[in-house]
Amino acid sequence: MSLLSSTEAGLPTFRLSIPSNFSNGIASKPIMDFQTVDSDYSDIFEIDIERPTRLASSPASSSTSYQKRKASYNDIELDFHVSTLTHVKRSRYIRAKATDEPPKHVPRPRAHSRHQELAPSPEPIYRSSRSRSSSSFPPSYTYPPVQRRRWSVDDDGTPGPRHLSSEMVVKRLMKTYKGYFKNPNDPKDRSFQPHPHCYPYIELEYPNSGASERFILLAPKDKDHYNPILDLEQTLYTIIECYLTREQQSLFGTIPSGPLSENVSPPPSPQSSPPSTYNANVDELIDVQDREELLSLASMVPPSSTTSASPASMPLLRAVKRAINRQDGPLFVAAMARINALLHALKYPRLPEDLFAPVPSNPLQQTVENWEESGLPKKVLMRIIEENYQRVVGPNVVSLKQYEAFSSTVYGELMPSLVHEIVQLTGLREESLFLDLGSGVGNVVVQASLQTGCKSFGIELMPAPARIAREMVEQMRIRCRMWGIRMGEVELEEGNMLTSKRVDELIPKADVLLVDNKVFEESLNEALRPKFLDLKEGAIVVSLSPFVSSLNARVTERNVDDISTIFDVTERPYHSGSVSWGINGGSYYIHRVDRAGYAQIRTRFENTRARTTRTRR
Repeated sequence: MSLLSSTEAGLPTFRLSIPSNFSNGIASKPIMDFQTVDSDYSDIFEIDIERPTRLASSPASSSTSYQKRKASYNDIELDFHVSTLTHVKRSRYIRAKATDEPPKHVPRPRAHSRHQELAPSPEPIYRSSRSRSSSSFPPSYTYPPVQRRRWSVDDDGTPGPRHLSSEMVVKRLMKTYKGYFKNPNDPKDRSFQPHPHCYPYIELEYPNSGASERFILLAPKDKDHYNPILDLEQTLYTIIECYLTREQQSLFGTIPSGPLSENVSPPPSPQSSPPSTYNANVDELIDVQDREELLSLASMVPPSSTTSASPASMPLLRAVKRAINRQDGPLFVAAMARINALLHALKYPRLPEDLFAPVPSNPLQQTVENWEESGLPKKVLMRIIEENYQRVVGPNVVSLKQYEAFSSTVYGELMPSLVHEIVQLTGLREESLFLDLGSGVGNVVVQASLQTGCKSFGIELMPAPARIAREMVEQMRIRCRMWGIRMGEVELEEGNMLTSKRVDELIPKADVLLVDNKVFEESLNEALRPKFLDLKEGAIVVSLSPFVSSLNARVTERNVDDISTIFDVTERPYHSGSVSWGINGGSYYIHRVDRAGYAQIRTRFENTRARTTRTRR
């Protein structure tokens, strides 16, 4: 190709000589007018293009061999007449614009040899290429339906001598508590102040027959420590909301909108009237003989020292909230006394006069029987878990900090909200087996067994958390009886998860296995991976760090036989407040054993590899 210049009519002329073997690329296409992209360049060049009289034959229309065509040349001449330059700008690039109809399509010449053709690249295969993805949990995932289960217990709720009550917890740590309530009538009254023996307390009736608990009416000096008054208030509201019918609830009044720490608004006016439904349909609540007693307990007149000269009666829960907001000790004690009397009257209906008539059952326990269809209310679940944790783990927090920093024994917990989500997503049921490798204080195993009734097993290496876990399970059984709820079986072991024979026995039977491996050393994670080969098809491993190198890695010669390829892995987010070791969110990983899916991937990989090998021969 050559470019020649001359002068025609005072203007420079450029002649572009193109060999005919360029016909495949240029001459076989329509003759082009070259113009700049920017319209400002339209006045720079005036371009005339002359079509050559004869084009080289295309390979598609000529019978001449390729070698002969390659030897012959016909020059294609293009004349460019450049007009006067008014102003010059740098052209970024030039594009071609078609002016004539293109000739027939001309294919490129064939290769000299078939062996020079490159084999097509095989389609890559990834972990997500499985024919079924049974562990896909998108944000809009629908949780499994509520299982039909009998939640109530046949035994009464008497706590027994092993019960660790709120009173016992505060009494052991009396020096860390201070007075909260006062006596507005007598500033010198010290009855609401801390004392080793003569401390203020009240007793709350729990739902099951024979169940009650004492609460010391003091506040912690450190606001982050256990608060028995707040604990009492939240438990009372949960019992009334979840265990009583709407008619029974009306005896207590409207439940306040928030607990002690969230609702400190000024109390309502003393003259405000109670809700119109607060004593409605009382005849339907219980035997007619108890009507007068219930109505007499359903409202109270606050002491005149705390209200106006002519006080109006108010609902009991409003009196409790007012006493807390005003730190009025006498009002709080009086209101709680009436509430306990009313709960006692509901729990123990009057015996029939006929000695041979059946003894009336506890109406609050009948409510638990009705949960067979709807399931255990989440508020009840979380309240029981919180009560048990505050009494068992709270006083032992210092001992849990005795670990080697940056090691696999660093202590950390999953919060109840995250455990609740995991239990729902994995579909644990009453007949399921749940394993927690590194169970800590046992908070997850007890929640799983309470939430679903499943059998749970936990193993913990460190002595301090393992000891607390044993107490956690014992106290949870007692507390569940007080609430009238039946939980599943829990088994604990103190030892090494890698060498435990019991772990090896249970892994093949496990439906869900949890490993809180957020700070595990890589050597420990690698040592755990071979144990997963014994998991049954469909079993699930939940972890805070994935047991696969990449969630959707490409299947290659190097990783096709890796242990983790039996897993179908899904990453899910957890939000702030879901774990104990930080305030930020993060991710957890659900590994579902899918050997059938892996077998299909392996078959595809081997077939692709075989085709690639044959092509390269």
